[in-house]
Amino acid sequence: MEESMKKRFQGAEKALAKLHEGVQKESLTEMERDGLIQRFEFAFEIMWKCGKDYLLDREGLDVASPKKVIRSLREVGLFSDEETEQALKMVDDRNLTAHTYDETMAVALAQRIIEYEKLLLEWLMRMKA
Repeated sequence: MEESMKKRFQGAEKALAKLHEGVQKESLTEMERDGLIQRFEFAFEIMWKCGKDYLLDREGLDVASPKKVIRSLREVGLFSDEETEQALKMVDDRNLTAHTYDETMAVALAQRIIEYEKLLLEWLMRMKA
C-alpha cells in the first residue's frame, strides 16, 4: 500500500473514532448535535478521498468527485446496491450541511448519522482488507 494511502487511512480511523464518540451519546445538546454533524462532514470528506485513493491504487481508476467514487466502488464490488444508495445519500446530506442550516434538517441528519457511521466503518475496513 502506498504511503500516502496509509496516512489517509490513519486519518480516516481518527476521524471515525471522533464521530463514534458523538454517535455513542444518548442525548445531544444543540451544540453537541452541531459538533456531531461537523464530525460527520469531516469523516465523510476523508472517506471519499480514501475511496478515490483506493480506486487509483488498487483498480487504476482515476475518479474525481464523491458520487463518482461511490459509484465506482459499487462497480468494483466494494459496495452493494443498497450501500451505494446510502452512500450517495451521505453525499447529498454532506452537501446540505455545507450550504444551509435548518434546525429540522439538523435533527433528522443527526439521526441518520448513526446509520451512516456503520457504513463508513465498513467502507474503511473493506478498503484496508
